[in-house]
Formats: sequence, structure tokens, C-alpha cells
Amino acid sequence: MLKVALKHVFPSLSIDIQFEVEKNCITALFGKSGSGKTSILNIISGLVKPDYGYIEIDNNVTLDAKNNIFIPPHKRNIGYIFQDSRLFPHLNVLSNLKYGMNSINTKHPIIQLDKVINTLELGNLLNRKPSKLSGGEKQRVAIARSLLTCPRILLMDEPLASIDSQMRAEILPFIEGLQNEFKITVLYVSHSIEEVIRLADKMILISEGKKEAQGSVEQIMSRLDLYPLTGRFDAGAVISAKVEGFDKQFELLSLSFEGGTLLVNASNLPIGKHVRTHIRARDVSLSLKSPSKNSILNIFKGNIIEINSNSGPQVEIKVDIGVPIIARITRKSFEEMHLSIGTTVYAMIKAVAINRRNIGV
Repeated sequence: MLKVALKHVFPSLSIDIQFEVEKNCITALFGKSGSGKTSILNIISGLVKPDYGYIEIDNNVTLDAKNNIFIPPHKRNIGYIFQDSRLFPHLNVLSNLKYGMNSINTKHPIIQLDKVINTLELGNLLNRKPSKLSGGEKQRVAIARSLLTCPRILLMDEPLASIDSQMRAEILPFIEGLQNEFKITVLYVSHSIEEVIRLADKMILISEGKKEAQGSVEQIMSRLDLYPLTGRFDAGAVISAKVEGFDKQFELLSLSFEGGTLLVNASNLPIGKHVRTHIRARDVSLSLKSPSKNSILNIFKGNIIEINSNSGPQVEIKVDIGVPIIARITRKSFEEMHLSIGTTVYAMIKAVAINRRNIGV
């Protein structure tokens, strides 16, 4: 779908990267601020011409430095969502949306105006000017306007960075639904691991302009060696699961996965729905014996398969419970329990440690 090979020297950063992105999925470019994520999007979009590069989208070459090919941005059929919405202030919402339709390439499937308005719930905003919209509403309009150009690929550069947490929670479901509704390929830039886990199918880890790792979100998040780049505070395993049921009395959602059933403190979701849940390493405890008479609802038996130990006060331990799960414990506990590769342990996870923010669809 998207093939990228780039080399470019900026005043404070050198880009040297190659990757491919699958069609009709959300792929996250994840890395710390200043790692080159936005610069890569700007090169893909054509806003920056690199020193060397090759870009191919849907078998169409938009950049080939060797053969002196450089398709200008407005002819690449790429949608770009920035941190700020960049709506036309003198136009109302409907006129902003229709402006995007002016550049439709009829060679690509047409995305209908009514469907976009309904999907992003813009019906009651159509007559408003951007100055009368909240930050979240502006970004929904910006996404809608880009979709209406029927792009081959949608680039999203930290679209939630400039809005508060409440508005972020409101707009996340709309971004989650892009694949189901429009079957569009998204390259999503973020330095928020929560956003990546909730939204993305695949993940490309970027550091200092280079690709450090690429794979499914589950694969990348289960690698202990990448924790310095994925961030230790929210680091932890990502588990693919299916909604099994909902206990209305106790408001607990049951998720079935290869290791058993996980109870989480989240609102009801449709039975059978496939989800990903983020279990942070700091929310997992370990026991050498099967615990009894305690408040922990999620207890899984497994074997230690990897240990990330350094001179610091904490140790990360990967346990196979049918799928990898990661626990972060103190070095004192680690040494007193005499843990090693192959040790059988019981991983304990509080149901209240996982909520809707930790679940992606």
C-alpha cells in the first residue's frame, strides 16, 4: 500500500528510514518528541522534498529521487490532519466540507457527504463557523473534510494534542471507526502510548529519525528491550481479546483471551466484539503460590520467560500465561522470591486497573 525509503538532513535531525504500511489499517508512527515523526509525514505528503527518497502509494510513485520524480502535494491524493484543524474561518462547517470535495479524484471510490456527516455526527454543526466550535468539533470537521477528498491515505499528525482530555475521549471513538466505515489507510503520528494502543493495528517505533522496530501493537509492547522508547510509566502488555459478557450488577466486562477470562472495570460492549486491552506492567503483581481470599479478581498461572534486570530499583518480568504479560516489581521482591527464567508464578491484575481508556477496538 505505502512504501517509504527516505534520507534527509535537517538542521537538528537526520532522517534515514524505510518502512511499508498495510492497506486499510491504522499504523502508528510512535516516538518521543523530536524523533522525526512529523518530518516523515511532511516528506510523504510532499511538503518537504528530501535529499533522497522513494515513495509509492497504491502502486503510484509520488517520489523517486533517482529518476527525478516529485509529484507536488496537491496531486498526491493524500489527506493530512494537523494538530490544529486549519479550517477556513470565513466558511461555515458545510462549506468547509464541500471545499474538500472540490479536489475529488474520480478514479478512487467516492465517499458520500451524508455518510461522513452522519458518521462524525456533524449534522447540528453545519451552519456554524469554526469560531463557534469546540476543539474536538473542529478536529471532527477537519477529519471529515479530508475524507471527502477521497484520499489514498490519511496522514494524522497528533490530531488530539491540542485538545483537552475530555474532548480527546469524545473524538477517539470517531477515529476508531474510520476503518469500519470508510476502509481507509491511516498513518497516525503520536507520542501518547494510550492513543496508539487504542487506535492502531500496527506500530512503527521511531527514534532519532530511524526505525527501531515495526510490528503489531501487541508484538511491540511485549518487547522489554523497547521500554526506554515506548515509555516506562505506561509500558505493559497488550492483549487481543473478545467481549464475552457484562455483569450489570457489578459493572464488570468479561474479556476472553488465550489465557482465560479477564474482568475489567469498563462499560458494556457488544458480545463477540474483538478488542485490545492494555495491561500496564505497574498494575501486575506476582505470587509464588495460588492466592486465596483476596480482592484480586484476575489471577493467571504462568511461567517466567524473560527478565529485564538492571541496576535500578525495579525489575520487569515477562510471564507466559497463554499470551505474554509483563509485571514490574521491586528488586527487593525479585531477589526475595528468587525468581528466574522458568519459575512458575501467579500473575495478579486488579479489575479496577483496566478501564475504557485501556481498551481499543
